[in-house]
Amino acid sequence: MKSAPLSLDLPKRVSLPAQTAATIRRAIEQGAWKKQLPSERRLCEILRVSRPTVRTALGLLKKEGLLDCGQGRLHRIVTRQRRSPPQRNRFIGLVAQELVSRYSLSDHRVLSELRTQLADHKYATEIFRCRDDDRPQRPSLQDYVRTHHANCWLLMSVSEKVQRWFASQGLPALVMGSCHAEVRLPSFDVDQRSVCRHAAGVFLRHGHRRMALVVPDTGLAGDHASELGFQEGAQLADDPEPAAAVIVRHDGTVEHIHTRLNALFGSDQAPTAVLVAVPRHAMTVLLYLLRRGYRVPGQVSFICREHDPMFDHTIPAVSHYRFEDDAFVNRLTRQMLKLVNQGLAPEPCLIFPKYSPGGTVRPPER
Repeated sequence: MKSAPLSLDLPKRVSLPAQTAATIRRAIEQGAWKKQLPSERRLCEILRVSRPTVRTALGLLKKEGLLDCGQGRLHRIVTRQRRSPPQRNRFIGLVAQELVSRYSLSDHRVLSELRTQLADHKYATEIFRCRDDDRPQRPSLQDYVRTHHANCWLLMSVSEKVQRWFASQGLPALVMGSCHAEVRLPSFDVDQRSVCRHAAGVFLRHGHRRMALVVPDTGLAGDHASELGFQEGAQLADDPEPAAAVIVRHDGTVEHIHTRLNALFGSDQAPTAVLVAVPRHAMTVLLYLLRRGYRVPGQVSFICREHDPMFDHTIPAVSHYRFEDDAFVNRLTRQMLKLVNQGLAPEPCLIFPKYSPGGTVRPPER
């Protein structure tokens, strides 16, 4: 029983074997034959071409990988797997200046939630600690960046030198913190200048005229902005008695903090109010004051620039500034994804945290 003739486009007589191969290929794509082709003789009848032409056409299709020889010289159709498009590199590099183990609990939560949200968007992340040292086996920042083709880089409180290097290389980078002067990179940070200006204003409203900011001497832009804001806030006093705002820089060690505090409270102009920049240094300062016999907040009022969960477990609660970690991370994640997908203008994105009054600020005792 003869099979019904197929409705096919007949090959033209120009480059006949190639035209015949194209006709067979199109028929296979349209599902005319599923597993194997008819015999060469039957193909000659269907396509109305000679057997040498059919054989040449079949040879072309074999070279393409569309056909394979089966038993009895029948030509088996090879099922082609569609190639999936190449995956884009989905990697975001996190560059840190400080050991992550030294981060506060709040910072750890922010970092953990950030990496979780980026993973939900199918981005792998890795932390690279960038610092100057003399260990030759440690990979340099340039080597790391060259071998890790990141969609973007998050610079977490890095030095001016590192910020300038990323800007000069034209790499897509977002500064988690504040940019140094003349560094043209997008940034995302708490508005530390406004925070410290506000803290100075809180002290002024409670009648304090001698105040101090205890801040690590890191050279970071956010700490420099804090000093400016604190001094600006102290100048807003509308009282005949001018307010003094002292900056107490330290190297982060307990010993050096104590040395600087000894000089500060050993002077005739000891402050009645103290703003501490970093939460882990807050306990060092508080314990120092208590050991020296100062009543907090009776003799010395106290505010911390940032939040730490331990502040909620003291009586009185430590006055501080805080933001909801989830809201902060959500906005930071959106900024990073926008940088990856659309690019960002080299402008700062600043947020102002909420002031939690606590119970460590009151008017100074007379």
